[in-house]
Amino acid sequence: MVGQKRISYEDAKRMASHEDPAVRQALAARSDVMPEILFFLAGDPSPEVRQALAGNVATPRKADLQLAADSDDSVRSRLAGKIAGILPGLSAGEAKKLGRLIYEALDLLARDQVVRVRHIVADALKDVAHAPPEVINRLARDSEIVVAGPILENSPVLTDEDLVAIVSESPVKGALASIARRDQLAGVVADAVAKTGDVEAVGVLLTNSSAQIREDTLDWILERAPGVEGWHGPLVRRPGLPGGTALRIARFVADSLLKTLMEREDFDKKTFALLRAEVGRRLDQPEVPKVRARNAPFAAGSDAPLPRWKKALIEIGKPLDAALSLQQIGCLDSLVVLDALEEGDDSFVLAALAVLAGIPFPVACKIVDMQSAKGIVALAWKAGMPERMLPSLQNKLCRVAPADVLKPRTGGGFPLTADEMAWQLEFFNQIAGKG
Repeated sequence: MVGQKRISYEDAKRMASHEDPAVRQALAARSDVMPEILFFLAGDPSPEVRQALAGNVATPRKADLQLAADSDDSVRSRLAGKIAGILPGLSAGEAKKLGRLIYEALDLLARDQVVRVRHIVADALKDVAHAPPEVINRLARDSEIVVAGPILENSPVLTDEDLVAIVSESPVKGALASIARRDQLAGVVADAVAKTGDVEAVGVLLTNSSAQIREDTLDWILERAPGVEGWHGPLVRRPGLPGGTALRIARFVADSLLKTLMEREDFDKKTFALLRAEVGRRLDQPEVPKVRARNAPFAAGSDAPLPRWKKALIEIGKPLDAALSLQQIGCLDSLVVLDALEEGDDSFVLAALAVLAGIPFPVACKIVDMQSAKGIVALAWKAGMPERMLPSLQNKLCRVAPADVLKPRTGGGFPLTADEMAWQLEFFNQIAGKG
């Protein structure tokens, strides 16, 4: 020690038994004391002595383990600060050399009854990649958000499987939002967070630009968003919004947010044109109801303007004839199909797909009757639908079980080859013909 003469064994032994606690405290803080004497001090009656020992990096690990169970809160807090302060600066190899005793001490501290002790450990270990997984998982499930929050938001030790499990366990309030803030949050975790419907957590998830929110998850959120005002701003500002999604958002957000949506610079010309049309509609009809239940009919005399496809359906009566009429005037496309799908008008959706695909209506009906995932994917492909609509078409139109839904390929692309999809259409054409 700088400016301090190295202490002899005899002097250290004498000081360890000194009647003045201040002398023993000074000894406990020294780094040149023999391990066996420092271990002896772990049982000192003075909490001040044990505090000094708990903060001493030279204290043997066996003494640290004893201090982790100390009756004095301040001793355990001091020890937590020391151990947690050491680990972040070590490599994985160096941390391993600390041995089993240091990890046992950490485990005890992570279970401590005093929140302050657990918080010290959690705050120090939140970014440590080689922190003990058992300790991290315990802290992540803590009953106090001040402890669990830093771990859930930052710890690289937690796997996607850990996080999904924690989401399913109805964790402490604020835990879901902490998970939603994680950098590069995986799609499977984002999906689990979103499906809880937690208003705060979903709002945070939408503002996390690095979170991987899958198309079907975003669709799930959009179905519920009209009635959750707290999600409107994050949705409008969410990077990488597909054109169809932006149009859906434009139909229920406040005028101020609609203006924000229009000011974005990442939409193509077609999307901007559709958004401008929506703005014009909103200006003509300022009192549009914010929420209307799916499958609910438009009330007679309502001021809510009808989409063109809905008007055609009412005027013409038959879904297939309405779809053919819209195609003839160039007003039948994927956005119309998506809108009708969201409205729950399955008959028109099916007719529109058949018309766009250029296949007989009975063939499309046979695909839906048989609840064929491959068949509806093939029909969507032939009709020119975007890949992101595949899960919704299978779920809502074809009633395909969630486990059997065919999702787009990673990186983009239909889940079947062109030959496979052409074969599916031919197969159903033959079945429908025999029927």
